[in-house]
Amino acid sequence: MARQGCIDNAPRTPLVIGFQCAGDVEAVGDNVTDFNIGDRVIALTDYHAWAEVVSVPAQTVYHMPTGMNYHEGAAFPLNWLSAYILLFDQGGLRPGQSVLVHSVGGGVGQAIAQLCKTVDDVTLYGTASHNKHEQIKNDVTYLYDHVVDYAQEIRKASPDGVDLVLDSLCGEDANKGIGLLKPMGRYVLYGSSNIVTGETKSIFSVAKAWWQIDKISPIKLYDENKSISGFNLRQLLFHQGKHAYVRDVMNILFKMYNQGKIKPVIDSVVAFEDIGEAMQKMHDRKNVGSIVLDPTMTSSKNAAPETVNQNEAEHKADDTNAETK
Repeated sequence: MARQGCIDNAPRTPLVIGFQCAGDVEAVGDNVTDFNIGDRVIALTDYHAWAEVVSVPAQTVYHMPTGMNYHEGAAFPLNWLSAYILLFDQGGLRPGQSVLVHSVGGGVGQAIAQLCKTVDDVTLYGTASHNKHEQIKNDVTYLYDHVVDYAQEIRKASPDGVDLVLDSLCGEDANKGIGLLKPMGRYVLYGSSNIVTGETKSIFSVAKAWWQIDKISPIKLYDENKSISGFNLRQLLFHQGKHAYVRDVMNILFKMYNQGKIKPVIDSVVAFEDIGEAMQKMHDRKNVGSIVLDPTMTSSKNAAPETVNQNEAEHKADDTNAETK
């Protein structure tokens, strides 16, 4: 999203992008007491994460669970914080309810799917590109290709609609999502990927997405007993200063990880030199889960086949430093 110009108020180029990373502490500030040199940590950053050395405020750094490797750590915070807050704090998910999530094959979508399984009798409806269906079919109750009329298909399975819609698309899908809500249903917007129709954001795609959204009256929501909200983790953390809240949620997630209830889904691990191919894979929606960048890896373009295979084996067994998108 940052590369495509879809994040407001981005720093001017040239800049280092990336919002999360994992590694070892190499230095600490004079007033930092919770971390020591050598600690294994996860960090959230407001840009600058895709680098070998990252300077991060201590308030957005978290001790990595003992059993978690660096690749998992790099893929953890954005996806899992978003998924947990969307489902439980904003979505109020309870046993026996139903959820619709778009892009269920992506990093946040896969986290949502796992968290739904921690609640009894949740029905999960998901949309994803057709090429991902075979790999993720067991992660959801019902799976649809986004190009079909998924709203109509959901109505066939559940005539009353769903309790919770988690929308990362916006545009006309916002109208479909709100229209699918049961009484007391909640719709949460947490992304706007529909505004990207090519390699970059265009004024035409932004305008189209904006005008496709019906204007909803608060009185209509009042009459229909429905709720609409939005969620932006970057704004919450770096502009609204909810550090204590985010840390509390992270501690809950670490406990769930240690209990074996959740596990980050890693699509692939690539070297910095291969970032172009990695970004194209994401743009083409061919990844299931997160793509992790590892600055210690040798590019497949430059290494002999036996070196690449050895490198991959080493990093799958015991990772060192990693960043992810």
